[in-house]
Amino acid sequence: MSDNRPAGRVVAELGRPETPAETAARKAESSRLHRQRQTVNNLVYSLLATLGIVLVIVLMVPRGNPGTVGKPVDWKSVASQGTGTEPDPLLSPDLPKGWSANAAELRTGGAAGIDDWHIGFIAPDKQYIGLDQGFKADDTWAVTELDSIRATGSKTIDGVKWVVYDNRSGQSSSDNVTYGLVTTHGSSTVVLAGTAAPTYFDTVARALAPQLDGSTNR
Repeated sequence: MSDNRPAGRVVAELGRPETPAETAARKAESSRLHRQRQTVNNLVYSLLATLGIVLVIVLMVPRGNPGTVGKPVDWKSVASQGTGTEPDPLLSPDLPKGWSANAAELRTGGAAGIDDWHIGFIAPDKQYIGLDQGFKADDTWAVTELDSIRATGSKTIDGVKWVVYDNRSGQSSSDNVTYGLVTTHGSSTVVLAGTAAPTYFDTVARALAPQLDGSTNR
């Protein structure tokens, strides 16, 4: 018995074998779709690889945490270089062994034109205390230095009255300031702010007392 079935691939829509031209067109379209899928897949793989490289770089780059310990800075030497440049002497406390500083600089012409003497102290517990001495500063400057946390009381340390800003209970969303002390002296507003334990703030305040004798708070 002879086989009368038509040769070639039967196209269901046509009910007949596809012509050579239709076969060629079908294969060309299939190849095009395959290449398109490969292009999309390659794009996705490239994107994932790029994101992976970016993630590695982000993890390797040190954060801008003010408490990052770098090469110690001689704050006393820097302070002596700025002597006579501001209306008040630059504060330079004598701190006991175990303390260091990762920054010391006189920032001139800053926010609202206020000059600021800054020292970044690293306490023995490896936490941070920033000392900022703003010359002829207004209340807004101090609020900014304290990340807008609120005053919670006051205390006198070696004859100097300080306003206390205790954020350890999380009253503010600030991550850089969990505790702070503020006082004024002459033309200076002095702000201590950071993440160290309050006892370490007291240590800095006591070391500053000889230079802040007779200070008054606003």
